[in-house]
Amino acid sequence: MEKLTETLAEFSNNISFNDLPRSVIERTKLLILDTVGIIIRARNDAESTQSLISAVKTLDLDNGKCNVFSDKIGYAPSAAALINGTLAHSLDFDDTHAEASLHSSAPILSSALAAAQMKNCSGQQLITACVLGYEVQIRLGLAGGASAHYNRGFHPTATCGVFGAAAAAGHILELDKNQFISAFGIALSQASGSMQFLTDGSWTKRSHVGQAAQNGLNCAVLALEGFKGPKKAFEGKWGYLNSFVSGGQPRKALKSLGKKFETLNLGVKPYPSCRYSHAAIDGILKLKSDIGFKLEKLEKMEIGLSNTALNIIGLPLKEKQNPKNVVDGQFSMPFCAAIAVRSGRFVWDDYKKNLYNKETLSLCKRIKISHNKSAEKYCPEYMSANVKIKVSGKEYEKFIKIPKGDPENFMTKDEFIEKFDGLAKPYLTDKKLDEIKSFMLKLEVSNNLNSLFELSN
Repeated sequence: MEKLTETLAEFSNNISFNDLPRSVIERTKLLILDTVGIIIRARNDAESTQSLISAVKTLDLDNGKCNVFSDKIGYAPSAAALINGTLAHSLDFDDTHAEASLHSSAPILSSALAAAQMKNCSGQQLITACVLGYEVQIRLGLAGGASAHYNRGFHPTATCGVFGAAAAAGHILELDKNQFISAFGIALSQASGSMQFLTDGSWTKRSHVGQAAQNGLNCAVLALEGFKGPKKAFEGKWGYLNSFVSGGQPRKALKSLGKKFETLNLGVKPYPSCRYSHAAIDGILKLKSDIGFKLEKLEKMEIGLSNTALNIIGLPLKEKQNPKNVVDGQFSMPFCAAIAVRSGRFVWDDYKKNLYNKETLSLCKRIKISHNKSAEKYCPEYMSANVKIKVSGKEYEKFIKIPKGDPENFMTKDEFIEKFDGLAKPYLTDKKLDEIKSFMLKLEVSNNLNSLFELSN
């Protein structure tokens, strides 16, 4: 543990595009495509967006050379990172790492894009920066342990995200080893994100991620300009692993570093809700397809989750059965299950259709949520779930170990494209849709990232 910060800084300083396996490059391009689609929809449709943009304008940060997707205004670099990062997480539709229990692309890509526009870097540099950011963020999440972190009330995407965002921006800004050490040390004082949003449906979970992107960029720039941060950001007496968790397992951060890429263990979301709900949704849709039952024939439903999932999307049950806003719905297993039962699908537009629907809310109150030993057995590696239903007097059960979108049950390229189209199509012409997809799927040959933003308007 003595040299954890130094080792990660050295890795950050040495990584290059040529070090990346082809599988990692191709996976990263799909993750970027996925995130851009989410940002475009959130810029136009998320209820928190207007106040975010207004705040940035009030701060006079809307006159710069960096861009936000689906937005014609130029922003200051830190503001662009903040906005893109917040939008990328505003639908809770972005990629996840199951074991580390965090989202990666939202803070990492957003910081990297702002730095990329500052430096006019290539597509290859952007891909490399994202991979570096993913690796740093995820490995810190693994070292800390998701449950221990959550139990202290922290949001791992944000706390670990600022370090990953600093690494990503630092790569593009060409920090040296000592500057990376300082950037991580500065980021230690910027790591934050409280889970208190779960109590009242507030929007801060979204801004956590944008602030991680913004602060990560700021930390990298400060280090670039010679500002000194503490040298032991991760292993120090008051470093990340001794303040945000109780020591954790630091070896997990360094295991097969540079040889095994945790980027390939990022999962993507086919449904716009907390990832812990997805296995159950898969199970419901599978049962609905296999049995072909009608809603009026459903007598009982029970969903079994791990303790971690139960605490986030299942308890307190009465509150989860009565969501009052989109955030509540995203973190309500009964609500997500009710949509899946009623619609036979779950897309972003289902929130508007179901959030205040009496039949949906009535169904929520009939859905029981419990602890499941099998789901617990596979946690945290997999976000598993069990679904039991009773239809016309007959009982059926479906256990989903690996939800759709996990690395071992990954979405196809065509499914990524379908998701992107579903998110962005209401706001872009077919021509622009095709051009954006072509651009991002060939990102490594691009030398002008500015045109990507132009295509999104």
